[in-house]
Amino acid sequence: MNRLADEAALRRTADLYAQGADRKDKQLWRSVLAEDCRIEGPGFVTEGLDATLQSIDALGQMFRSTFHKVHNQMVMIDGDRASGETYCTADHLLNDADQLLRWTIRYVDEWRRDGEDWRFTRRKLELLWEETVPVTVRQG
Repeated sequence: MNRLADEAALRRTADLYAQGADRKDKQLWRSVLAEDCRIEGPGFVTEGLDATLQSIDALGQMFRSTFHKVHNQMVMIDGDRASGETYCTADHLLNDADQLLRWTIRYVDEWRRDGEDWRFTRRKLELLWEETVPVTVRQG
């Protein structure tokens, strides 16, 4: 049962990370990132919680909106550490056109247990492919 609870908690970190990106919510990211986290992807690396939280501001400047969908996740748990892969599709609504920049992503993840919670210590964003898709933006 502990393993299932840990797997659910690890999945939750990925879901909250995605939700935090879409809502531009630094508190959500703070709840799932370790102080010494490292996030890397095509053309960027952030090290440490404060630097990584600034990525939320950059997302808000680069795109009108984002919509991350977390798909399958495989994890290996070893005591208070875990590693695995998380699949994601991230839609980025462009600032200057009614188009999405869609990324198909494999995250290579590492976590550490912090009390009752799991936190990312490393996320490596592997961009598998991207596409640009026209959309009709509805005003809510």
